[in-house]
Formats: sequence, structure tokens, C-alpha cells
Amino acid sequence: MPLNDLEEFARIAFDWLWETDAEDRYLYLSVGAERVLGRAPESMIGLTQAAFASEEDAEASAALTAYREALATRTGFRELTFVYRHPDGAPRWFEISGRPHVSPEGTFLGYRGVGSDVSERYLTRRALIEAHAQLSEQNRRFDAALENMSQGLCMFDADHRLLVWNRRYLDIFALPETVLRIGMSQRAVIETLVALKRYKPGATVDSVCEGTRTSLLGGGPKSVLRELADGRVIAVTHRPMAGGGWVATFEDITERRRNEARIIHMARHDGLTDLPNRTALREIGSEWIEALRASEGGRLAVLCLDLDRFKPVNDSFGHAVGDALLRAVSERLRAHLRGRDVVARLGGDEFAVLSRVEDAAGAMALAERLIDVVGAPYLLDGIAAEIGMSVGIALAASEEERGGLDIERLLKEADLALYEAKAGGRGTCRVFEPQMDEAVRERLHLERELREALQAGRFELHYQPLVDLSDNRITGMEALVRWRHPERGLVSPALFVPLAEETGLIVPLGEWVLRQACRDAAGWPDGISVAVNVSPIQLRHRGFVQSVLAALATGGLVATRLELEITESVLLDDTETNLETLHTLRKLGVRISMDDFGTGYSSISYLRRFPFDKIKIDRSFVRDCAAQSEAGAIIRAIVSLGASLGITTLVEGVETEPQLATVRAEGAQEVQGYLFSPPRPAAEIAALLEAGMRPAEGDDRTLAA
Repeated sequence: MPLNDLEEFARIAFDWLWETDAEDRYLYLSVGAERVLGRAPESMIGLTQAAFASEEDAEASAALTAYREALATRTGFRELTFVYRHPDGAPRWFEISGRPHVSPEGTFLGYRGVGSDVSERYLTRRALIEAHAQLSEQNRRFDAALENMSQGLCMFDADHRLLVWNRRYLDIFALPETVLRIGMSQRAVIETLVALKRYKPGATVDSVCEGTRTSLLGGGPKSVLRELADGRVIAVTHRPMAGGGWVATFEDITERRRNEARIIHMARHDGLTDLPNRTALREIGSEWIEALRASEGGRLAVLCLDLDRFKPVNDSFGHAVGDALLRAVSERLRAHLRGRDVVARLGGDEFAVLSRVEDAAGAMALAERLIDVVGAPYLLDGIAAEIGMSVGIALAASEEERGGLDIERLLKEADLALYEAKAGGRGTCRVFEPQMDEAVRERLHLERELREALQAGRFELHYQPLVDLSDNRITGMEALVRWRHPERGLVSPALFVPLAEETGLIVPLGEWVLRQACRDAAGWPDGISVAVNVSPIQLRHRGFVQSVLAALATGGLVATRLELEITESVLLDDTETNLETLHTLRKLGVRISMDDFGTGYSSISYLRRFPFDKIKIDRSFVRDCAAQSEAGAIIRAIVSLGASLGITTLVEGVETEPQLATVRAEGAQEVQGYLFSPPRPAAEIAALLEAGMRPAEGDDRTLAA
């Protein structure tokens, strides 16, 4: 065939002809090669065919390897696909075939072959392969997601035929793998579940199907709950699909509902005793009040209960015993109430009871019965404990006033009555009376005035001498705070100090007293000390030691001239912490004395635990010591005890000469009382120290406290 005809044939059947020598160098390229290769044939003569091939993908790399093997063995090759590096930078995929060319004598001269541009076909095939791979990967991911869902899933087409389900669906309903099949109708699936008794007894195919159909109405996702025969609760959600059919998901929410129920229970019940808490009590009380409005006769009683002597038990034996005691109290209360009554724990050692009673007498009888029940001895892990209880009672108003009732008001009234019961000696019960509310309003008014007085600086210090009987010399002064009210005049400390302790105002007030006392004492002779009373609340305050040091530094007073007076209650409360604070202060040089010694039940035991510098014998032993020999004997015993321990003893409340003579005869070292001087303003102390210990003739000051 002539060359031109051969090239025309190549152009039609293939894209170009080529020929290489024995070294794989081009000898000939047909005219059509330039159109495909982008290079003039003459520019490629002498270059190797492999020089234009690239190993861009695995198929091209394999083709190049096969081509090299053919060259090495001088064998033919067919339809090897190369990636060609076209001058325009875009890759082309060429397919070449060739066979060896030998001389008549059999000498290997090279290769002759054909080439075709298969880029379009290759790219199409590769796109199909990639699409198939992507589809396979999507299917794999879908299968993985389907099988790893925490929810069960099944899909039905528009004709209610089953298309897809997952393993979790089988697990939820405990179905064998072989029980379901593609194309199964929805009714057949539900018939299987009902037959296998997976639904709660009494469920029918129609009722379950109807529930599904109902959930699909409206077009959006709809959820229903199904209770299974084993008590589990399944949330079923149906989502319609475009074109008909739906996807249903099934989630076992049994544990979630249990947790939600537990959370709701915990939010309304006390964690220690499992009694209803204050929140639940309000809800129950409101319901009872609504029922009371609609009923005839009877009254609603709200009882606030507060345990007496619980704190000493808790502090002495630890919180574990205290918690056990609270649980035991709650069990006794629960056991001794009628079934319709409600007992709740309000917090700490406070409880409340709701009860329907006939009248106030019935409420009092209930309270007294509960006081007796709670007051009986307890045995907790071998530890015997006894406590008491005080009760405040509020009764629902008369029928004419029922419209104004609310549980908060009743709780407040019962709490006010409880306050009165505890003030009356504990272990008792009181019914709320309107004047109690007036007393509280007065207390709140006084509290507000007390805060204002603290901010406005309306407090002042008076001082009473402490006298050494050995030489009738004033050795110190006790600082006593006074409130100068703009309308009431001087307010008694007996009125405002307990209120300051209840409200916490005793801390800033006590800090002011310390600072002022140190500042005043710094101007007295060096031998005169100043004694300051310290509340248990002050001592518990974290910054108490720092406040003492700051008062000494600000006033310019040495620590040895400051004496802090504490009462036995300080050591009854947080004993170890308070003792540590007292030891720290004593190491700094501050003197510590126990006030009102002998009035508590364990004063002597505290003398073993802390080395007090002084004990002050309470005025109650002095009042009748001249007439009653036993009072004098007690003073003598305390003085002797102090001497044996190296502790100074001071007798308070000496008001008459016979009392002074008796106290002196019993060996007391120091005295304090109106016989020598009542408390005097700070401005009079310098003159008192100059004049001596006794008041001047004609001093008409009263001996009242």
C-alpha cells in the first residue's frame, strides 16, 4: 500500500503510525501524530518513545513497565495505555500497539506500531470507576451508620412494604434475624411482633397500626410511645418520605425516663432522709389549701419542728452519727403520723408537718405526741444519744378568711411560733398568735436601726474597773459596748447584742469594739489592761486573729495589755478550731479569760484543755454569798481550783460591803462590781484612775445593769 494511503488508513483506523529503531528512538511518525501529540514529527525523531510517557496513575505505570519488558524481550505488545505529557500541560491518555521489525536476515531493527488518543474514553471510564467507588463508599458508610445507630430503624415504601431495617431494630424487639424480609407488609411486621408478645399485653394489630397511621397525619415527624411487655418504654418517630413511604426510628428511653423520674424526685425530696423538701412541701400545702377551701369543717395545721441539742451530738460524735440521727428522727416522725399527713425536712435539723385537725387542741396534741416520740433515747451504732424538739404551730384561718390563705404565710407563722417555743425553754410547742408577728416586725425594725447605728457610729464604750484585792488597786478595765439611740437614749446590750449575734452584725461591731478599746487603753497607764468580751460567732470568723492584731497595731497597744473574755459556749461549738484560735492568740501575748465560770455543765473540763489566764466567777454565786454558806463554799472551791492551776480568779457582781468581805475571806484575788464603780464613759476613766478605785462621796449612780 502506498505511504499516503497507509497514513490515510492510519488516520481513520488509528490516530498515527510510528516506527522506532533497536534503541527505542523514533525513526518515523505519521503526519497525523502532530495533531494528537502537539509536536512536529521531525522534532521527535531520535527521541525515545518512553521519554514522553508519565507514570501518573497505576494503570499508566503498569503499561510503562509492560512496554519496557517487551523491549527487553523484543516481543510485541497490544493496547498499552500511557499518560502522555502534552506541551499544553494537560495530560492525554494514548493507547499504543506494536510488533518487532526484523530484516530479511532476521536482524532486530526496532518496532513498528500504531497509536490512538483514548483520553475521552479513559476519562469516562475513570469517572465511572470513581463514581462506583464513591457509591460503594457511601453504601459502606450507610451500612456502618445503620448498624451502629443507637436507635432501631425500619423503612417502608408508599405501599407499606418493608425496605430497610437495622440490627438495633431487631435487638429492641428481640427478633431473630430471619423473621423479617424485604417486601414484607407493615401489617405482617406488626402481626409478628404481637404474635411474639413483644407489645404490652392487650395490644392488637389494629391498635398499633392505627397509632402509626395517626402519627403520620399532618405530614411532619410524629412521635408516639410504646410500652413493651417487659416494661421497657420505646419512643417511636415516623418521618414521611418524599414520594410516599416513611422511615420509623425506635429508641429505648426506659433508662432516660427512670433518670428523669429520679431527678424529679431528687429535686423535690431531701437527699439524706428521702422526705419531701421545702419545694415539695409548698406544692403539697398549696394543694391542701385548695382542698380545704372546698371542704366543710376541719383545719389545716402546719407544724415547724426544730431539734434541741442536736448540734452537741453532731459535734461530739461526728457528722456520720448526726446524719444517722436525722434519719432516725425522720423515720419516727413518719411512723407516728397518720397516712394522710405529710412530714418534710426543711434543712439542717428542721422539719415540718402538714396535718388536718379539728381545732387548735388537736394540733397541740399532735405536737406534744411528736415531741415525746422524738425525745425518746436513740442508739446509733452503739452510741446513745438524747435530743429534744420544739414545735411551732400555725392553723389555717377561719372559713371567712380562707380566700387569703397561702402556704408561705402558714410556714412563716409556724416559724414565728417555733421561735417563741424555743425562747420559752425548748421542748415545748406554741400556736401562732398575731402579736408574735408584731414582735417580729419590731425585731426587724430594731435590726434595721442597728445596721444604721453601726454605719453612723452611734456606739460607744463604757468601762468598769477590775480591782486587785491584795492592794486595792485598779489593774484593768472591762470594755462594755453601749448604743446611744437618738430617740431611746442608751439601749441595753441585753437587747441588741443577741440580735447582733443572730444577724451576724456582731462581727463588724466586735471589730469596732476591739479597735476602740485598744485605742482608749493605749492612753492609760502601762499597768492597766483592757478586757473585751468576744462572741462565739466572732471567734469562728476566719479573720478573727487578724482583726485582733490589726486592733493592737492601730491602737498602739501591746498584746499583753489585752484580755479577751470568752464564755463556755465558745468551747461547745467547733471546739478544736476555737481552741486552735485561742492558742494562737495566747502565743502572741493576748491573755484569755473564761467569763461566767460555773454556769455551764462542763466548765471544769475546759480548764484541762486550755490554759486560761483568768476565770471570772459568775455574779449568781455572789448575790447571796453573805447569807448562804453554800454559795461561799462554791466560791472558795473555785478560788482553790484556780490557785492550784495557776489561774487568777475574779469575782463579778460585788455590790455590797458584806459581799466584799465574804469574797475577800474566801481568797478571791480580783473583784468587779458596782460597789467600786458602775461602767463609766471613756472620758471619765482617766479621772477614775487618778482618784482611785472607789466612787466619790455622793455619787448617785444606780446599781442597775
